[in-house]
Amino acid sequence: MKTPSRIVAFGGMMAGLAVVVMCLGGMIPVATYICPMICILILHMVLENCGKRIAWAWYGAVAILSMLLGPDKEAAAVFLFLGYYPILKPALDRMKFGLLFKVLLFNVAVYAMYWLLINLMGMQQIATDYQDMGKILTAVMLILGNVTFFMADFILSRFDKRRR
Repeated sequence: MKTPSRIVAFGGMMAGLAVVVMCLGGMIPVATYICPMICILILHMVLENCGKRIAWAWYGAVAILSMLLGPDKEAAAVFLFLGYYPILKPALDRMKFGLLFKVLLFNVAVYAMYWLLINLMGMQQIATDYQDMGKILTAVMLILGNVTFFMADFILSRFDKRRR
């Protein structure tokens, strides 16, 4: 039986786990993108076990704590801008042009995130890194980001099918 205290305790334990995962993101360069994806999978578990209301609170708490405590601000920003996706996914799946909205959601979130990181948070090193790579490689990175996003979407769909 799911009592409110068990739901809150589960959400709190999973939030602690997610913050630890986000703090590990500064150790390995590729973890900038892996750690937020792991946290998105944890959010999916929280959503399934606790419901939307707790999932939104969980997302907010983990996003704030990741921005404050996490050594890799880019990884924390990826979670901040894309971490809510498991909560919105069921609604997007029911929409007629859900795939189009998913593509728009990801690309607008990525562009907004990097614009804010570079222009408002003063992380000019990111802009320099992408300028050094060139336009073609930057486009390839964006395409690979879209592929990774849809792979995560597929994994979340598989988790939903196993629950039913």
